[in-house]
Amino acid sequence: MILLTGFEPFGGETVNPSWEAAERAAGLLVSSGGSAVAVQLPCVFGASIKVLAEAVRTHQPDVVLCVGQAGGRSEVSLERVAINVDDARIPDNAGNQPIDDPVVAGAPAAYFSTLPLKRGLAALSDAGLPASVSQSAGTYVCNHVFYGLMHLLAEHDGGTRGGFIHVPFSPEQAAAHNAPGLPIEQMAAALVIIARTSAATGADLRIAAGAEH
Repeated sequence: MILLTGFEPFGGETVNPSWEAAERAAGLLVSSGGSAVAVQLPCVFGASIKVLAEAVRTHQPDVVLCVGQAGGRSEVSLERVAINVDDARIPDNAGNQPIDDPVVAGAPAAYFSTLPLKRGLAALSDAGLPASVSQSAGTYVCNHVFYGLMHLLAEHDGGTRGGFIHVPFSPEQAAAHNAPGLPIEQMAAALVIIARTSAATGADLRIAAGAEH
């Protein structure tokens, strides 16, 4: 079972490509004989992790791909590390704006993704899809959910693999913001490849994909 999550719109946007891509990817996986479900998360600190935790309990997934929007990026970003801090530049959809607060008090400073990031990157490259390994998921609700997911999986240790994927603006958003974008179809195709690669492979590849600075 593959669980994909995406967010509701935030920051004045009317759409969120993370949800559109996650929902479409789940449909593609199911239509090809796989087992997958997509769940929309609120763009709200705290509540987003609660909805995610309930989805994990309900669906008992083997792989969890949480997906968020990173406006301004030009590639699908496979996030490497979640950090234990909320530091919101703008309020969330409920008006919360935590600053320098832990995601989980007393928990580790960071968690690494347990997805085979480099294998996923290689598979996306083979498919001609723009992608990179990212070293930062930010400090907004995306990182909040990423950290919450990894903490949940570490606490229960059931063998589920999980991680976070950032997608760019949709073409319509990109035109409005004069920024890079990517068609939803390509985002969904990338998520399907990452999901299948994560479900089918064990040890990751050792190939360079780190930031220089």
